[in-house]
Amino acid sequence: MKIIWTDFAIENLKDIFDYYALKANKKVAHQIRKQILDSTKQLLQNPESGPVELNLEKSKANYRYLISGNYKIIYKTHPNQIVIIDIFDARQDPGKMNDKTRNTK
Repeated sequence: MKIIWTDFAIENLKDIFDYYALKANKKVAHQIRKQILDSTKQLLQNPESGPVELNLEKSKANYRYLISGNYKIIYKTHPNQIVIIDIFDARQDPGKMNDKTRNTK
């Protein structure tokens, strides 16, 4: 089992880092990025540990999520891999998740 990050999820992680590097400092930005990355490690042992993302049920892709701080790590499982689809700021309108994630299938 391995974890794969989509380009979209990587870009969102970079945006989060850049935001905190600018608004706080690089140390905080590194800590938040590390927290998000470390959160995904549990999926290697238990890929279905995150609940189903109800905001994306219409997609029929069985998306799941983990919480890391203010962020939802949206993922789906495939045989032998876990695909990280999005890092979504949970303080945003959940309707935005449908618009963004729809393009990453």
